[in-house]
Amino acid sequence: MTADAAENFSRRIDFHAHAILPSYVTALKTLGIDAAAEEGFPLPKWSAENHLQFMDTAGIDFAILSMATPHISDKNAAREINHEFAELCRRFPKKFGFVATLPLPNVESSIDEFKFATEKLGALGVKVASNSDGVYLGDERLDPIFAALNEKNSLVIIHPSPARLLPREGVVTGKVMALFEYPTDTTRAILNMLANRTLEKFPRLKVIVPHCGSFLPYMKQRAASMFQMLAAMNLMEPVNFAAGFEKLFFDTAGDPMPEQFDMLLQVASLDKIIFGTDYPYVPAQVELGRKKLLDTELLKRGLTDKIYVDNARALLGG
Repeated sequence: MTADAAENFSRRIDFHAHAILPSYVTALKTLGIDAAAEEGFPLPKWSAENHLQFMDTAGIDFAILSMATPHISDKNAAREINHEFAELCRRFPKKFGFVATLPLPNVESSIDEFKFATEKLGALGVKVASNSDGVYLGDERLDPIFAALNEKNSLVIIHPSPARLLPREGVVTGKVMALFEYPTDTTRAILNMLANRTLEKFPRLKVIVPHCGSFLPYMKQRAASMFQMLAAMNLMEPVNFAAGFEKLFFDTAGDPMPEQFDMLLQVASLDKIIFGTDYPYVPAQVELGRKKLLDTELLKRGLTDKIYVDNARALLGG
């Protein structure tokens, strides 16, 4: 790790932030993807200047940027997006880093892009969708890419993607993906990774689960019990659920206060919780209000440096 990187990793880091880059917007148009129709939420406006102003006001020193949603699986578009991320981070090396966009579920192209982005462009790791064209994290077809990531002790930031088939008519959860389907699909992907022993097979991965653990605070106990029962019935292979779960990291993007932070603490170690905003999907003024509540609670508990600095440094420097 370079001296500049070590300095960055000793500051307050936002692990869940997006940049809406021109290359991404162009790719959506070229590929015929309507973000508002697919996500039920308009693509937010973004500029580096506004993002930096938000960070300054919020007291955030460094943001790790990832591609927005909807996810893109075209390898040429992924390359263009990663080049533009790299250029942005060269302009603001003290403020921005990025994780690479991969053209999953194409494994061979994803491995090539991972190597190129990390070795040539300075990517800090990768962003992966909970599912890519219906192929979920934990699917054994993705094992070669996870083996490549594991070899490099890679940072893996998960972001939800809508499931292929959803009840979109007559039900509010089928209209706006961020309301219910995002945490649902994240949870589905993590359970699939645990069931298929992805985190056991590839123990050097540093996997970040978004949105305060999504629905895992509820599902952890139920899934552990169900996995044990299913294995006893010879309906699945036995797995070390606890060992796999303990490897996960969790960001605080979403609404951590007043309830979700404590819910997350019921299932996750304090050492595994890091800060995230989801800017610009969460507007600056909304996130500033949320962060003020979180700041107050962390200060009261003596956890400010732990969540904002110490865990981030351990994760990125380890």
